[in-house]
Amino acid sequence: MAKEMSVNGGGGNGYVENGATPTLIPIETEGSPAVSDHSLTILNDGVDGDDERDDEDERENGAVEEEEEEGAEEEPRFKYQRMGGSIQSLLSRGSDAPSCITVAERMIALGTIDGAVHILDYQGNQVKEFSGHSAKVNDLSFDIEGEYIGSCSDDGYVVINSLFTDEREKFEYHRPMKAVALDPDYARKSSRRFAAGGLAGQLLLNTKGWFGNRDQVLHSGEGPIHAVKWRTSLVAWANDAGVKVYDAANYHRITYIERPRASPPAELLRPHLVWQDDRVLVIGWGTSVKIAAIRQKSSGGTNATDRNYSSSTSAKQVDIVAAFQTDYFISGLAPYGDALLILAYIPDKEDGEKEVGKGIPSWQAGCAKRPEVHIVTWKNEDLAADELSIYHFEHYKATDYGLAHAPFSRSGSAATQWIAGDEPLYYIVSPKDVIIAKPRNADDHIAWLLQHNQHDKALAAIEAGQAPIELLDEVGLSYLDRLISTGKYAQAAALCPKLLQGSATAWERWVFEFARHRQLSILVPYIPTKNPQLRDTAYEVALLALVTNSAFHKQLLSTIHSWPSSIYSASTVISAIEQQLNMSFMTPTLKEALADLYVIDKQYEKAFAIYADALALMTLDPKRAVALLVQQREFIKPSEVVLQLRKAENNSTYRYLLHEYLHALFETDPHAGKDFHGLQVELYAEYEPRLLLPFLRSSQHYSLDKAYEICTKRGLIKEEVFILGRMGNSREALALIINKLGDMEQAIEFVTMQHDDELWEELIKQSLSKPEMVGMLLEHTVGNLDPLHIVNMIPNGLQIPRLRDRLVKIVTDYRTETSLRHGCNDILKADCVNLLVKYFYEARHAIYIGSREDELNVNQYGRENAVIRRDDRRLGTEKNTTKTSNSRATGRCCICLDPLSIQHVSVIAFFCTHTYHITCLTDTTTSVTKDFSKKSGTKFIGGFGDTEENSFQDESDDDSSTDSNGPRMRCILCTTAAVSSKRKTWK
Repeated sequence: MAKEMSVNGGGGNGYVENGATPTLIPIETEGSPAVSDHSLTILNDGVDGDDERDDEDERENGAVEEEEEEGAEEEPRFKYQRMGGSIQSLLSRGSDAPSCITVAERMIALGTIDGAVHILDYQGNQVKEFSGHSAKVNDLSFDIEGEYIGSCSDDGYVVINSLFTDEREKFEYHRPMKAVALDPDYARKSSRRFAAGGLAGQLLLNTKGWFGNRDQVLHSGEGPIHAVKWRTSLVAWANDAGVKVYDAANYHRITYIERPRASPPAELLRPHLVWQDDRVLVIGWGTSVKIAAIRQKSSGGTNATDRNYSSSTSAKQVDIVAAFQTDYFISGLAPYGDALLILAYIPDKEDGEKEVGKGIPSWQAGCAKRPEVHIVTWKNEDLAADELSIYHFEHYKATDYGLAHAPFSRSGSAATQWIAGDEPLYYIVSPKDVIIAKPRNADDHIAWLLQHNQHDKALAAIEAGQAPIELLDEVGLSYLDRLISTGKYAQAAALCPKLLQGSATAWERWVFEFARHRQLSILVPYIPTKNPQLRDTAYEVALLALVTNSAFHKQLLSTIHSWPSSIYSASTVISAIEQQLNMSFMTPTLKEALADLYVIDKQYEKAFAIYADALALMTLDPKRAVALLVQQREFIKPSEVVLQLRKAENNSTYRYLLHEYLHALFETDPHAGKDFHGLQVELYAEYEPRLLLPFLRSSQHYSLDKAYEICTKRGLIKEEVFILGRMGNSREALALIINKLGDMEQAIEFVTMQHDDELWEELIKQSLSKPEMVGMLLEHTVGNLDPLHIVNMIPNGLQIPRLRDRLVKIVTDYRTETSLRHGCNDILKADCVNLLVKYFYEARHAIYIGSREDELNVNQYGRENAVIRRDDRRLGTEKNTTKTSNSRATGRCCICLDPLSIQHVSVIAFFCTHTYHITCLTDTTTSVTKDFSKKSGTKFIGGFGDTEENSFQDESDDDSSTDSNGPRMRCILCTTAAVSSKRKTWK
């Protein structure tokens, strides 16, 4: 067969076709981008097949054109690439060809027709090679740790090799072995178990014991063993009768599943077993798929078709949870998330459709179809189907293909994109090809969408988190380019805020791009004015684009209103508009926009010149017109505005606008429209009476008589009271409050503001006839009137509500007020005494006046002995006052009587007006101290201390802070006089 397959067919074009109407997808050589079909040819054998490939290319190109005409192309589920590394050199070894493949977590094992087992990494680089067989390798099996590889061959041997040591075991069974499965825990357990079977018809369980390896026959007598798969403790195998499952932990058979009816012989179409997880076994045989679930046994009957073998120790049973038929032969089976991946071999219909001879299979006639990869659900729903362009596929039969998958942890869903790095890998092997199938990840999905101009879907996928956010810029720019090139300017403009976000450079680029296509008016509403703020040129270009077309003048006006004036130069836009003043398409809206720009540019006269009267401004936009007229009151005189609006006063709308204008003017500048305050009284009374009283209180520029007449006419009592009070008619105003308003609180407030004792008497007299008002008057008299005076004036027998409670409140409030007054007086007296004491002790402090030499010494040596800190007894603060003697002092020293400026020494001044040279004060202090000590027998510390009998100092003086470096300075004359006076008093 290897020799037959070495002939190069014409279908090795290196492309994958998708679905019934296939889309050509390049199969990449691993580690390189997609290449042409010529470079993908792995084996040529010196046969010229270029013409055939060219014909195939033409047929596929035609298929592509038909696909584009018929409709949108469906995205493939997989991306395919031929395995690189050492594979090409291995496949080019004469007649040798891959016969089987299996995949572990870290490596791949590839068996060949010549009996070799190659260990490869995932990139196809050969790691090891085992040559333990002399015939075709039929099956391979890794343990779960990936440390051992078992192989079986037609030479009747089962060989188990260690991948990391030289350990090797070889078992001879004398008949071709077709299937082998290592115990998943082979490396961990000393039993070193494996299951194997072949043409002898026996399934053997080999176990290592004390006396060597021993084979146990688990099953025999039902034909050759075609497949064995071991998962956890469960061993599943297939023979001519069907599939059986054995529990190696409990040493008993669990179930038997019959072979599908009318299925081809196993030699022509072998069965395939795969464990989807620890409890789900998938069986593919011919065109039939069954899914068996193993669960804990419960009471009940058995399946009519699939018998469960049980014993007293069995706790498991098998249920067929899904089964379906396919219209293709199954050449391989693997899990794909919660679905299945099937390697399909497509048989010919009636086997004569292509005019081949009767009884000759299509593969022998070189007419076999391409194999396909199908993703199906357990309900036989076909999710995807790809046709594979395998080298020489025309000459291969179903058993020439193999499928293996890399273990993966995430179950996932077949309907979703796989996470990058978590995609399962599938390896499809044929006699001259090894192809890796990998589910397309998010990046592949985005790339495919961009390639097929489905930018909106790519953008939605990124926003939904199905692809890295870093792709947003690339996809966004590509999407905008696509929309602009297809003339979809509105859609492109609407997407700009989302795609360009905070990039000022990107925004400016697209502003100019839209301007180049004369579609900038569409983008203007989306241009940001902050975060980011663009260069002023970009905004000016946008405004100028709106100026040149009269259809955009309304948009220009709204844009000027909404954009901050600081982001562009108004003068630039004004110049462009002024050039069109005499043109036919100068519209009123453009004039209004020009007026706004004049205001922004502070050309107020020109702005007002555009609309010669206020009526036109008010007609366009009353609110903005009022604001504009008030803001420009220096250029647009209020008298002119009022005159124009009063001309149309018959129109109630303009009269109300006059009120709005005068009100806004008064709020901004109360004196700007003082000539019209009398008119405002009338307008306030007509439109907003609630604002009249505040206006009357704030303004002095209206006629009281006219205002009173207006308020009387409209029944505005509070305003009448205020005007009467301002006119001096306090009694009449008070009568209005009492008789019409009946508000005693307002009456008391009014009388209090008038500061008129006679008015209080009038209030009392007018209230005596109303008992409730008398009660309220009693409540509010404390601090204003003597309550006793009011009580004495109340007529006998007058019924006053709550009189007792109100009298109690009067007494309580009076006591509280009296207490507060006494407390305030006490605090005032204490503050006066404290301030006098503080002043007294401040006067006794000395001020050190340093000489220029002292100042130089301080500056040069940092000596601070030329400064004496002033002592603040009461505040606890220290003040340093330094003055130099270079000023022209006119005083004299109180000891040597020389002028202070004669000697170049420091001077000490006291607040008692005595001044000393510091040397004179020091010498005199020493002599006085000695003399006083001899006479009085007490210790005296002169000008720098106190006597021990200094009883003239009170406690506050003792408590004040002193300089820790020495005694406090005292005036020698005052201190001596005080001590002498005190001494005489003692005597």
